[in-house]
Amino acid sequence: MQLDPRTPVLVGVAAVQQRVDEPGGGLDAVALMVRAAEAAGRDAGASAAGKMLGAVDRVFVPRGLWGAGDPGRVIAQRFGAAGARTMVAEIGVLQQTLLTHAETLIAAGEADVIMVAGAEAAYRERRLRGSGRPALVHPLPPTPPDRVLSPIGDILHPMEIERGLASPLRQYAVLETALRYAEELSVDEHATRVAELWSRFADEAVDNPDAWHRSPVPAREIAEFSAMNPMMARPYTRAHCSRAGVDQAAALLLCSAEAAERYGVPRDRWVFPCAAAESNHMVPLVARAPLQRSPGFAAVGSWLAAYTGVAAADATYIDLYSCFPSAVRVQIAELGLGEREDLTVTGGMSFAGGPLNSYALHATVAMAKRLRAGEPDATGLVTCVSGMLTKQAGAMWSATPPATPFHGEDLSSRTAEAAIPCEVVGDYRGLGAVDGFTATPGGDGPPLAVAVVAVPGGRRTVARTSDPEVVTAFGAGEWVGRHVHVDGAELAL
Repeated sequence: MQLDPRTPVLVGVAAVQQRVDEPGGGLDAVALMVRAAEAAGRDAGASAAGKMLGAVDRVFVPRGLWGAGDPGRVIAQRFGAAGARTMVAEIGVLQQTLLTHAETLIAAGEADVIMVAGAEAAYRERRLRGSGRPALVHPLPPTPPDRVLSPIGDILHPMEIERGLASPLRQYAVLETALRYAEELSVDEHATRVAELWSRFADEAVDNPDAWHRSPVPAREIAEFSAMNPMMARPYTRAHCSRAGVDQAAALLLCSAEAAERYGVPRDRWVFPCAAAESNHMVPLVARAPLQRSPGFAAVGSWLAAYTGVAAADATYIDLYSCFPSAVRVQIAELGLGEREDLTVTGGMSFAGGPLNSYALHATVAMAKRLRAGEPDATGLVTCVSGMLTKQAGAMWSATPPATPFHGEDLSSRTAEAAIPCEVVGDYRGLGAVDGFTATPGGDGPPLAVAVVAVPGGRRTVARTSDPEVVTAFGAGEWVGRHVHVDGAELAL
């Protein structure tokens, strides 16, 4: 097959991490990005590395905790790519959007070599805070990036913020209880099933040299809470949660097939993006009907299968975005993955690591390595989430040139037609039925029970309480489907 010279190709990938034992040591997040970018250049081949890095004409970075500024400019200057244009994608923009944008520019002939990189140094910063020493960071250029990609609209409903349901931990825990009820599982059956799922993710991390935690974790240790594994928000213990306090960076070097040939990148380094799809139509959790469904992921899976001829369940390798178990379990249902057990090539965000706003880059790095080492016709699906399962994306990859040209599709309008939101009310008083709930034991604050409650007229509300009796009851059994009393923001049995 004659390859179109504008075919986008991923030619260099790298993931790096550091563990700083002495406070004040190690690299900050931007320096970690530079290190990852250098390694991605080397991954493209010794003869190509220097020339390609100097020829980078775009650098894209997802926003992290590293503050204001333009890390892409630092990366470009490091490699002498003075003319490179830079972009930062704010939190709330799908990480896949950066990759799709890069691939689209390359296919259209508007760019030739693009670097996408992201990093966090949260572990290092935590140790610095504990030492009392000032943070050691390289100042970023005072000029803004050439482009800032910002989300449109709010991920959270104001009522969720006002009534204790703003944190990802609580939102995904509420979603988990809705899934449990829909699947007709008892509390104990559900705990076992989720812990076994997460234990399989931990097993995958053992064989991933780039994972942060590389020891197996038995399902029993995940499900049972203890001093080392406290209950965070029922039904989630700490072991269920994304491991965000990491020092990790990832970088991906993309170019046109023509550029890859010109710079002498060996063919065994080439990985092809076949297609990507995303939905940016946002419905906050409280308004979703039902809570546990994701029309966006259903649309992403359907479109990718139609365009590439490969259904999600038939992809050789899969990496599902895995901030919490409910995110994975919703995707299993919407993508038609059934009982398939191999759902990650990294080990997931609880074990491989979940650097803020850049995990999908790590997943794509791992997927590229897996495809290079696999059979020629192997395919790989990488999914992505933004917010509280609010935006959804997926990309299909292959080490073999795809039969159809790369295309990125925005499915937001299709999702909007399918995702009819509930009306949300704040002043309801009376009986309502629990659609999802969680209880937090306290620690940083008082104990709290919070629920998404269906009220008459097909409407919803959020109610909460710190009443010890209610918190205890919500922590001890199944409350989805049961009636509670709501008095505005207040929840009572």
